[in-house]
Amino acid sequence: MSAGPESRGTVGKAVDLLDLMAATGRPVRFSELCAGSGLPKSTVSRLLHTLARERMVAYNGDSRTYSPGVRLLRLAHSAWKTTSLASVAEPFLDSLASRVGETIHLAQLDNGQVLYIDKRVANEPIEMFSQAGKVGPAHCTGVGKAMLAFLAEPLRSRAVEQQSFFAYTGNTLTSREQLLTELDRIRCRGIAFDRQEHEAGIICIATPIRAHARVIGALSITSSIQRHDLDSLLAFRPLLEDSAVGIGAAAGDWQFPGRTRQQT
Repeated sequence: MSAGPESRGTVGKAVDLLDLMAATGRPVRFSELCAGSGLPKSTVSRLLHTLARERMVAYNGDSRTYSPGVRLLRLAHSAWKTTSLASVAEPFLDSLASRVGETIHLAQLDNGQVLYIDKRVANEPIEMFSQAGKVGPAHCTGVGKAMLAFLAEPLRSRAVEQQSFFAYTGNTLTSREQLLTELDRIRCRGIAFDRQEHEAGIICIATPIRAHARVIGALSITSSIQRHDLDSLLAFRPLLEDSAVGIGAAAGDWQFPGRTRQQT
């Protein structure tokens, strides 16, 4: 049984409030934070007072709402630059996007879910869920399945168990068995597909990004069924895989400076 909100320590409760603000995507009222967190009003009030004093949250007296504070944003920006692939991947994403003209996604796994860390929009933009900073499902996205397929055990099994298997479309894989079969196929063919599994009309091809044989992210080329089918997207496979190899090599040098491939 999972622990209730009151059983978490002070830091855990404060982080829960920050997570709730981030997930809402707009300034939130005190009543919303109480309802969403499940914490007593007195606890929420005390935590918000401390977070505001430390500039981790900002309070707007006119609208009576709370939002992430400047100190939190500064810390997030620093973490983004030093721990995500975004900085080392940027030139590869720019080059790939210019050559294929379709939407490019860069993602990593976060507790079994997909964290989109960067994106390049197609020459003719398509409305879709993904945005840098958003978290999405792994079981029905190309980048998610690409990472799951090539994770080493026991990380793969743990990540599979974290999937909700929610049916977003009629094509979504909705069971552990279906997903494991698909992951076997991905390992054999070396590339993952999104067959309108997360969003109707949206398809993609995706490949893992590896540094020193360890999966550190995934890269995808995404389009709509009005412009492409999976066969025509596969024409971009060499460019996609070359970009992923380049990012992996750059990330390996960045994360493990001075380490040679013979040391892996």
